Amino acid sequence: MDAETDGTGRTMVTREEVMFFDTDCGGVVHNLAYLRMIETCRTRLAATLGMDLVGMSESRVFPVLTRTEVDYRRPAKLGDWLEIRGRLGDVGSARFWCEFEIRRESDGELMVTAKQALAVVKMPEGRPQRLDFGK
Repeated sequence: MDAETDGTGRTMVTREEVMFFDTDCGGVVHNLAYLRMIETCRTRLAATLGMDLVGMSESRVFPVLTRTEVDYRRPAKLGDWLEIRGRLGDVGSARFWCEFEIRRESDGELMVTAKQALAVVKMPEGRPQRLDFGK
């Protein structure tokens, strides 16, 4: 898996090859595999926004997924290389959106679009925190 940012901290691109464990018996990527790929891209994007894994575990402040919208447009297949592009969308006082596109690298075909809402929460209290990025 490769990752790169556009330098603004608002966009992240990751790459993944479709493996056997990503597919169903027909060799087509199953829906959960796409969500795992999106999660990886979102985690890398969060790090560019100051929410790296070690820092979150130390501060006990985490982005918590509150909503996912996914449109499956074309099936990816075993061996396809996919580009997952995530970007920071709308930012509110305690919630933000990330938007994603998954494309097959060989022809640029759009496979999946997704949008996720996240709230930043202090654990273990579960108390929402104000955002200090993206505005």
